[in-house]
Parts: sequence; structure tokens; C-alpha cells
Amino acid sequence: MKKGIKIITVTGLLIILPGLISAFGQDWPQWRGSDRDGKIVGFTAPATWPEELAQEWKINVGYGDATPALVKGKIYVFTRQDGNEVLQCLDASTGKVIWKDSYPANAVTGPAARHPGPRSSPTVINGKVIVLGATGIISCLNAESGKLLWRNNDYANMVPAYFTGMSPVVLGNTCFAHLGSAEKSAIIAFDMTSGKIVWKYEGDGPAYASPDIMTFDNVKVVVMQTDKSLLGLSANDGKVLWKIPTPTERRFYNSSSHLINGHKVFYTGQGSGSRAVNISKKGDDYTVGELWKNASYGTTYNTPVLKNGFLFGFSNLGYLYCLNASNGETAWADTTRHRDFGSIIDAGSVMLALSSTSNLVVFKPATDAFRQIALIKVAETPIYAHPVVSGNNIYIKDEESLILYTIE
Repeated sequence: MKKGIKIITVTGLLIILPGLISAFGQDWPQWRGSDRDGKIVGFTAPATWPEELAQEWKINVGYGDATPALVKGKIYVFTRQDGNEVLQCLDASTGKVIWKDSYPANAVTGPAARHPGPRSSPTVINGKVIVLGATGIISCLNAESGKLLWRNNDYANMVPAYFTGMSPVVLGNTCFAHLGSAEKSAIIAFDMTSGKIVWKYEGDGPAYASPDIMTFDNVKVVVMQTDKSLLGLSANDGKVLWKIPTPTERRFYNSSSHLINGHKVFYTGQGSGSRAVNISKKGDDYTVGELWKNASYGTTYNTPVLKNGFLFGFSNLGYLYCLNASNGETAWADTTRHRDFGSIIDAGSVMLALSSTSNLVVFKPATDAFRQIALIKVAETPIYAHPVVSGNNIYIKDEESLILYTIE
């Protein structure tokens, strides 16, 4: 029997969350989606919201904050069960287990123990799946069969204060990850086929944000947030091409991933608002030029989304806000307080915002004022992972469960 989740507040239009695995949709193969930008295409907006979301299934998959990956009708979920870190490949329609891989991993301890499972999202690409555990063990498996291709534990149990949180990025046949602790760490390029180290850069300790790729002509640059700096490294050899100091204030830990738009980089999460810079290249030299700074609005544990020249995010105080990406001016800030842990998705005609309160906020991508469409309770326990959508299906990873809802 299907269970329902009541919609708390309903106004405006119904938005069906379509097709990541439909003929018109897209997969969600890695951190923040196909292009690591929090965007989904192919949404259709029905006339009205239903009163409930129908629960198709709910299964206990284990503890963890890692967002599942959805590729070709399979959903990959990475969690902790008992004393193991576990990667499961499930049928996205039924939730049935197709294959499962596990390995022993030390427990998360100290203040971070409130989040006992993995934080890093699986990356599924070229028939392989990469996972990075909370204690720094990185693995590569065959995405179809679950066969282990390689596993590296060189930096196992050497972790930052709140354990490993970054999600690796893949370019071609190379996987880039930042492993280790503040005392001993390395940004490493792994060969995806063999697991051999292509290059290694040793410097700052790891942060909790995730890397992305920037392109200058034919030069690929890995943009990596560390605990002290935002670095641009050559994807070929790990040479540092440019560096931006990102010192943190108060209880901030460089947990927000940066946004790349062409040669512009938007970054936040240091406790000092939001910034935008432009990276220029002349010959072999790179120059960083500051474009703007907004000292009033920035995030703590949320990465903003760029849409139509505006940035949408959860502020460090838990308020939804919108900034003009061209000059940094505040377009609007809502007065309803959520939490500073959260995710934003650009779903075309609407924005989807999910904080750790487990309330899904649906609002218009307006730039003159906050305009809410609906507020939906989607779980009874806190949520720290992105929702994943496919057709009229919504996948939610809460504290221990993976839930499939449909909008009918």
C-alpha cells in the first residue's frame, strides 16, 4: 500500500519532477548532477499540486549523508552498516538490490559522530563507480557488476576534523580527490583503470567542498577548495596555476563548493559573505581578478545555484536568498528560517530547496521577491543529501532510509 506525505502549504502550479531516466530526462551521475551545477532539464508544470506525495517504497540502506547517483535505471547509494561502508546498486524502479560491496571502516568519532556514515557522493562514469568513504578509503568498482577494480587506503583514518566530505571529480580516465588530514594530505590524480597515482600535490589540508573542472582553450584545470585556499591545478600534472586564499571565520570550514561559469568563479562558505572572481590567462600565466564581494549573504553548508544570472542559496542563518551574479547585489532574502544545511536544484520553471528540516520548498526563480509555491514534508528524520528526481519520481535519502515518492 502506498503511504502519503502531506503537503503542508500549497499554492500555485503543480510541478512534476521528471525524467532523469526517461527518454527526455537526464541521469544524476555525481555530486550535484550531470554537470555538478544543481540543474535538471525537462520539467513540466501541471496545473495544481496533489495533496500528498505517494510513497512507492522505503528501504533501510544505512547511515550516511551521501547523495545517491542515478544512472541508466540504477541507483547507487553509499552508506554505513554496522562496522562497514557499503555501496549498493539498486533497481531504481523497485528498490531491489542488484549488487552490494562492503569493506570494514573505522567509526566516525568525536563531534562528527552525529553523522556516522559517508558524506561523499558516488561518481558513476564510463561504466565505473567511484566512492570515497568517511575515513578516506577510495574505491573504484564496475558499475554493472559491482566487481572491485581497485581500492586505495593510503590515507585511511587520516581525516580532517569532521572526516572526509569532498566528492571526487572525474575527467576522462582520471579521478581527482583530496585525501588526508590537515597535517598530512594530498590532492591525487588516480588512473581510473588501474588505480595508479598519476600525480600528487601535497600542500593544504582537505576541506569539505567538492572540486570541478575549468577549461582555458585546451587546458583543463582542476579547481579544488582546500582548508585554506581555492586552487587551480593543471589536470595533466598537478601544477598550481592560480591560488586564492580563503581563510575562514568563526565556525566556518570551507564546506560550500564553488561555482564555475566560464572563467568566473563564485565562492562562499568562509563566514564573510560571497565573492566572485575572474580567472584570465595570458601565455602560461594566470591572473585572478576580484569582481565583487557581498558581505551580507553567504552559505555555511550549502552550495548556491546559478540561474539566469542570479545566485540562489540558503544563507548561513538558514534563509533563502538571491544575489545578482553580475554585481553581487542582494536581489531578495526571505524571512522564513530553515537550516544552513541544505541543497538547491534548478528545475527549470521552479527551484527546489531542501534543508535538513526535511521540508522541500518549491519556489519560483523570481529575482524581485521570494515567491513560494509549496512546502512539502518529505521525511521524519533530518536530510543532508540532495533529492534526486526522475520523471514523476523523487528519491530522498534521509538518516537511514532511501525513499521513492511519486507525484500523482
